[in-house]
Amino acid sequence: MNRLREIREDRDLTQRQVGKILGLKHSSYSDYERGKCDINTKNLIKLALFYDVSVDYIFYLTDERKPHKRNTNYYINIKVEKK
Repeated sequence: MNRLREIREDRDLTQRQVGKILGLKHSSYSDYERGKCDINTKNLIKLALFYDVSVDYIFYLTDERKPHKRNTNYYINIKVEKK
């Protein structure tokens, strides 16, 4: 999943830092970026919230970074720490 790497590098973050945000070992997060394993829904939402992009953008379904208006009632229980 190359876009995850692009977004991470745009923010000058390491895989270790993003893994910590998700509560993963850096090697597990690296597997997401390399496409060795599928990203689970909760972590996908966390990344979209953290990077302020849409899930569609992460999956190359759009080139529009900015997400649509979000339903705050849905994701309010997912905690994301901003750097």
